[in-house]
Amino acid sequence: MADAQQRRGRRIMMTPAERDAFLRAQRTCRVATVSRQGAPHVGALWFCWDGEALWLYSLVRSRRWTQLCDDPRVAVLVDDGEEYGQLRGVELSGSAEFVGEAPRSGAPFPELAEVERLFPAKYFGMAQMPYDGRHAWLKLVPESVVSWDFRKL
Repeated sequence: MADAQQRRGRRIMMTPAERDAFLRAQRTCRVATVSRQGAPHVGALWFCWDGEALWLYSLVRSRRWTQLCDDPRVAVLVDDGEEYGQLRGVELSGSAEFVGEAPRSGAPFPELAEVERLFPAKYFGMAQMPYDGRHAWLKLVPESVVSWDFRKL
């Protein structure tokens, strides 16, 4: 993962530790994809950050999923703050990878063991991942990361 050159924002860029803590604490991201015709689509989604990859739990019968099947390029925004001096966020972009069966049934899949431990604890307060037969995993190992924390100003 490479931090994008932030010529104008170096002063407010998050450190890797700040970025990791921020991404682990936040609950909702916005995922941007494009259609075959180039029309953008943005939708909110729950996610987990494992320190290297952003894991997105998406409906498999969604516009997002269909568009990523055609073109895996994605941009994801996670942000927070109410007032100008509180704004902070991370933008991650790259190509999404489909991991595990779709939809996810819970069949053993070693690559999903950690995220399926983190996700239910974060969102449901549960130790076991609930499978609904409608969702599956997308993995984004970012090619570019941009961050900002206006509290540093």
